[in-house]
Amino acid sequence: MEPVRTCVGCRTRAPRSALLRVVSQNGILIIDEHAVLPGRGAWMHPTRECMEAAVRRRAFVRALRVSGDLDMQTIEKRLNGYGNKVNGSK
Repeated sequence: MEPVRTCVGCRTRAPRSALLRVVSQNGILIIDEHAVLPGRGAWMHPTRECMEAAVRRRAFVRALRVSGDLDMQTIEKRLNGYGNKVNGSK
C-alpha cells in the first residue's frame, strides 16, 4: 500500500507518487525529485493551480515552518515545462 499525502494547494489527499515534494533551502523552494533531501517537506500536485492556491494561502510558509518570503522560481520553471520529463524525474 502506497503512502498518502495531502496537497498543500488543493488540500486533497493523493498517493505520494502523484505529488511533488518541495523543501526550502536558504529561502528558496526546491523540488525534491527523490524525496530524500533533509528537513521538512511540503507535497503538492504538479499543477499551476495547486501552486497558486498554496501561494495565495501561504501554505508553503506554514507547512515548511519558515518565516518571510520564499523564492519560487525553480517551481515555476518546473511547472512551465512539467510535461517534459527530464533527468529521471517522476
